[in-house]
Amino acid sequence: MTESSGSTAYDPTGSTSSAATGAEPSTSQLVTQLTEQSTQLIRSELRLAQAEMTAKAKHAGVGAGLFGGAGVVALYGLGALITTVILALDLVMPAWLAALIVTVVLFAIAGVVALVGKKQVAQATPAAPERTIDNVKQDIATVKGGQGS
Repeated sequence: MTESSGSTAYDPTGSTSSAATGAEPSTSQLVTQLTEQSTQLIRSELRLAQAEMTAKAKHAGVGAGLFGGAGVVALYGLGALITTVILALDLVMPAWLAALIVTVVLFAIAGVVALVGKKQVAQATPAAPERTIDNVKQDIATVKGGQGS
């Protein structure tokens, strides 16, 4: 077997490299190759990122759905617990009175939670960052005072 004296170098663009002819590639050819390869690399990375984010979003969606399902089951559990309290009180008083007492206690808890929530909302208003606005006004006044001197 005889070996060929000329060898062709690998070129990712698919064209025959100028190494086969013995000449160095020109700067413009190198820049063109760099641009093409960079574009291909960026597109590949973007496709990979998109696929990865799609998979993560799918897992997050399934997780959120499972959390929602757990919340519904917990709500039913709370209803069962309230029923258990009413039935336990029924052992020492009439059922209607036990249900009335549990209802009043639940409404009282709801009222306290609503008042605490109202207080938190009131602390959040106005929505403008007042301290930051005051600081900016002071900064502007300082700059204006420094220019007049």
